[in-house]
Amino acid sequence: MAYIRNFGFLAQLRSDASNHVIRYRNGRMRQSGRGLVFWFRPETASLAELPMDDREMALFVKGRSKDFQAVAVQGTLTWHVTDPELLASRVDFTIGVFNGVLKSEPIQQIETRLAGLVNQAALQYLAQAPVRALLDAGPEPLRKALEAALGGDPALAEIGIGIAAIRLTNLAPSSELERALQTPTFEALQQKADEATFERRALAVDKERAIAENELANRTELARREKQLIAEETGNARDRATGLAEAQQIEAAAEAERIRTVESARAETERAHIAIYRDLPPGVMLGLAARELAGKLDTIEHLNVTPDLLATLMGEFRREAVALPAPLPAA
Repeated sequence: MAYIRNFGFLAQLRSDASNHVIRYRNGRMRQSGRGLVFWFRPETASLAELPMDDREMALFVKGRSKDFQAVAVQGTLTWHVTDPELLASRVDFTIGVFNGVLKSEPIQQIETRLAGLVNQAALQYLAQAPVRALLDAGPEPLRKALEAALGGDPALAEIGIGIAAIRLTNLAPSSELERALQTPTFEALQQKADEATFERRALAVDKERAIAENELANRTELARREKQLIAEETGNARDRATGLAEAQQIEAAAEAERIRTVESARAETERAHIAIYRDLPPGVMLGLAARELAGKLDTIEHLNVTPDLLATLMGEFRREAVALPAPLPAA
C-alpha cells in the first residue's frame, strides 16, 4: 500500500518495494517502478499501484466424470504479475491520490478470471475418464493438466499475469459414492480381520489341544511309570518274600540237620551206653544205679537194706571175684 502525505497543493507518495506504482499525468505515463518516492500534484495526477509479490487463491472445482459421477477438486493456485504496465492498462488498479487506497477490487477480478480458466480445464479433464480411473490416478495428472492449460493460455499473457504454481490437495467423489467405493475395501479389510481372528482362534485351539495332549501324555507317562514302579515294588516284595522263605527253609534245614546230628550223636551215645551196660554184671548195674540215684538225691533219710538184698549182692561179688583172672606174678 502506498503512503501519501499531502502538503496543500503538493503531495508525496512513498511505496513499498513489493509494489509497482505508475503515475499518469494528462493521460500519459510519467513514472513507473517499484518502491518509488516522488512528489506530485493531486489535481493533475492519476496513480495506480500493483502488487508484485506472489498471490495465492483457493481452488474448488466440482465436476462430473465420464460415468456421470460427481467429483470435487480442492487446491491452491499461486499467481503473480509479469507485466505491471500491461495489467494496469487492462485492469483498474487506480488508487486515491489523497489516501492511496484502491478504488476498485482488481485482485478479485483477476482471481475470478483465473477461477474460470481453472474450472474450464478441470471440467474437461474430469469428463474424459470414469470416476474409478480418476480416483486411481489421483490429483497429480489433473495438476499437470491445469499447469499446461493455464501456462499456455494467451488470455493470461495478454493481461500480464503468470502462474507460479498449482497445488491440489484433494480429488474426491461425493460422500455417497465414496461410501459405496469404500464398501468393497472395507469388506475386504473386514474379511481379512475376520480371517486373522479365525486364524488366531484356530492357533489358540491348536495350542490348547497341544497343551491338552501334552498333559495327557504326561499323565500317561506318569501312569506308566507308576505301574512300572508298582510292578518293581511287587517284584521286589516277591523277591524279598522268596528270599525270606528260602532263608527260612535253609535255616529250617540247617536246624533240622543240626537236630539230626545232635540226635544221632545222642542216639550213638545212648547205644554205646546201652552196649556197655548190656555186658555189665547185674551187681555192677545195681551199683551204678545206686550211685546215680545217690547223685540225684540231696539227702537220704531212710535206707532199708534187707538180708535178701545183701545175700544177693554178696553172691554176685563172689561170682565176679571167681571170674576175674589171677594177677600175674611180680617180675
